[in-house]
Amino acid sequence: MNYYIHNINPILVELIGPLALRWYGISYLMGFIASILLLRHWAKRGEFEVPEKEVSNFIVLLAFFGVFLGGRLGYVVFYGFDSFLADPLYVFRVWDGGMSSHGGFIGVVLFLVWYARKNNHSFLNLADNMAATTSLGFAFGRLANFVNGELWGRATDAPWAVVFPQEAGLHYGQYDLPAIRQMVADGTLHPRHPSQLYQAAVEGFLVFGFMLLLRRTRWGKRPGALGTSYLILYAFARIAMEFFREPDNNAFFFGSVTKGQFYSALMIVGTLAAMWKIGILKRDNAAKQTRI
Repeated sequence: MNYYIHNINPILVELIGPLALRWYGISYLMGFIASILLLRHWAKRGEFEVPEKEVSNFIVLLAFFGVFLGGRLGYVVFYGFDSFLADPLYVFRVWDGGMSSHGGFIGVVLFLVWYARKNNHSFLNLADNMAATTSLGFAFGRLANFVNGELWGRATDAPWAVVFPQEAGLHYGQYDLPAIRQMVADGTLHPRHPSQLYQAAVEGFLVFGFMLLLRRTRWGKRPGALGTSYLILYAFARIAMEFFREPDNNAFFFGSVTKGQFYSALMIVGTLAAMWKIGILKRDNAAKQTRI
C-alpha cells in the first residue's frame, strides 16, 4: 500500500541566518489572536472582568508565564527530569523541543491566581473565560506538530496512515521519497496514525464546540463550571487520544498506562475535588455567585 509520506517544510519563510518564520510559531500566534478576539468580545458584553483594552496585555503575560514557562518546566519535570539531572542547562534548551500541556495547565492556573489577586478580579471568572478559548490554541498547536512531523502516532496499517521520516532522524530536505519507500519496505520506518490531527480535531475543535455550547447553558453560568468542565473534557479526550499516539519516551505506568493518560487521570481527580470544593456539584448552587 502506498502510504502518504510526510514531506512538509516546517519553515514558511527564511529570514536572516538561522532566523525563520515557522509554522509552529504561526500556530501559537493564531491561538493567541483567537483568544484575544473572543475575550475582547466577552469583555465588551460584560462577561469577562478584564477590561477590553487590557485583554491583549493579559494574553501576552499569560502566554509567557503560563503557557511557555509552565509548559517548559512541566516537560522537564514530567518527561525530561533525567536529562535535567544530567545537565541542568537542559531546561533552557527550548530549541530542542519539549512542552507539556499538563505543565502548561499548571502554569496558567498559577498565573490566573496571581493576576486575579493583583487586579482584584474573580479567579473563577478569568478561568471560565480562558477555558472557553484554550482549545483553539491546542488545535492550532497540534496542527503545527503534524507540520513539524513530531509527536506522531503508533504504528498501524490503516489506509490513512502516514510515514514520518523523522522517526529515522531525517528532516525535510534530507531525503527523497523513493528512499523512504524503500525504508518502509525494509521495516526501518513504519506507517503511523497521524495522531496530531486526531488530537487537533478532538482535544481542540471538538472540545471547543462543547465549551461554546456549555457557555449557553444554565450549568455553564455557574462560577467555575466552565473552567472545571474544560479540564474534565480535555482529560478524557487526551486519555482517548493516547491510544493512538506513540507514548512519550516509550514510558508507561502500571505496564500499559501512558504518562499522558496517568497525568490526565490525576487531572480528573483533582478537578472533581475542586468542583466539590467550590460547590458547583451541588444542586442548590445554581444561583450562587461564589467569588474566588
